[in-house]
Amino acid sequence: MVREATSKAEETAVGGAKETEDQAQKSYNRLMNLQPTSIDAASLLALCIALGVGLLIGAERERHKGAGATRGAAGIRTFAVSSVIGAVAMLVGDVTLLAAATLVIGALAFAAYRRSSAEDPGLTTEVSLILTCLLGGMAVGSPLLAGGTGAALAMLLAARERIHHFVRGVLSERELHDALLFAAAALIMLPIVPDRPMGPFLAINPHAVASLIVLVMAASAIGYIATRIVGPRYGLAFAGFAGGFISSTATIHAMGARAAQSPAIGDAATAGAVLSSVATFIQLALIVTVVQPSLLQIIAAPLAAGGVVAALYGVMLILSRTKAATPIDTGTTSTDAAPDIGRAFDLKQALVFAALVTTVFVISAALQHWLGERGAFLASAVAGLADAHTTAAATASMAAAGKISATSAAWLILVGLTTNTLAKMVVGFQVGGLAYTRVLAPGLVLMLAAAWIAAWVQH
Repeated sequence: MVREATSKAEETAVGGAKETEDQAQKSYNRLMNLQPTSIDAASLLALCIALGVGLLIGAERERHKGAGATRGAAGIRTFAVSSVIGAVAMLVGDVTLLAAATLVIGALAFAAYRRSSAEDPGLTTEVSLILTCLLGGMAVGSPLLAGGTGAALAMLLAARERIHHFVRGVLSERELHDALLFAAAALIMLPIVPDRPMGPFLAINPHAVASLIVLVMAASAIGYIATRIVGPRYGLAFAGFAGGFISSTATIHAMGARAAQSPAIGDAATAGAVLSSVATFIQLALIVTVVQPSLLQIIAAPLAAGGVVAALYGVMLILSRTKAATPIDTGTTSTDAAPDIGRAFDLKQALVFAALVTTVFVISAALQHWLGERGAFLASAVAGLADAHTTAAATASMAAAGKISATSAAWLILVGLTTNTLAKMVVGFQVGGLAYTRVLAPGLVLMLAAAWIAAWVQH
């Protein structure tokens, strides 16, 4: 009995010691990252991307490193090693180890900066070195994001001369102010305003109103940028057509403001305004096709006729009325050889336009609340003052649900298009004056007449 108890005790002790030894071995292997399962495709991919990012950024920095005793401390090898250190820190440890590695590299970069600050006070290389280490760590969890960010950083560093020239020699103080104002509206105001219906008849959505303000500013800015790149003759025409896919009414408003600021480019701005309506017809056709495809057979001819007439009128303005204009020299500050194209946008005009559209939405909601389906034509007409696309989508949905016939839906869409066109004329006169409207109005009237005539002939 004593021998058996002793034997069992010895076996238990040996087993426990062996188990403890196995656990220690496993812990050691895990610490040294020697487990076969740890060397997988994801880890190899992360290391490769980290190395590639470091080589890419380092190659650009190597070209500006210099030579001799005053050369920069970090080149292609330093950047590559820094990026790989970040990846290895995440593979064998966690964010804490990556933070420690980044602090060490930051300390070395600071020491190198103190040595070279007298000759080159810039911090670009040192900050890029720290960021490269962080990108190496990011490659473990998000390899695609790390690679894309590294490539973007390398491009930013390589475009140093062009960026400096643009900011110092091309971009004016007024343009910089407008860019900051637009960024504040799009990145600060737009995300924080509530996105829910409120106000009378729940017709006001603050987020939609803020979006409209940003759209008006963007449409005007697109025209401004296009004008500076290729000149007003073709730049405004292209910007008008592209802006029409965002909002034709907002584009006409923006072009009217540009024509009022610079009468010399009034005809070019008007051409862009008319061409924005071509985008309206294209969008109407797409909306009808998606919501109720069978309705397209009835409305296709009117939409095609109106779009073709608008395109022809806009092209006529470009070829016959717009004086030839050379692209504005963006590398000089002289304005003698180029017309004044005004500012990128006018915030006050954008606010007034948004207020008018919001008022129309409230009136349309009130009519729908009071009259119901019996006021469909009247409600469509009022809603069209603000947006023809919304009217078309709502009407096509009613036709798809069988509430109205396809023929009635087609007429309702034309009613909304008509009031929307009238609203465009009013907006054009309000912001651009008589000189702008008397060139704009004939094109819009001909466009609308072509759509109605095609509908009358078809039905």
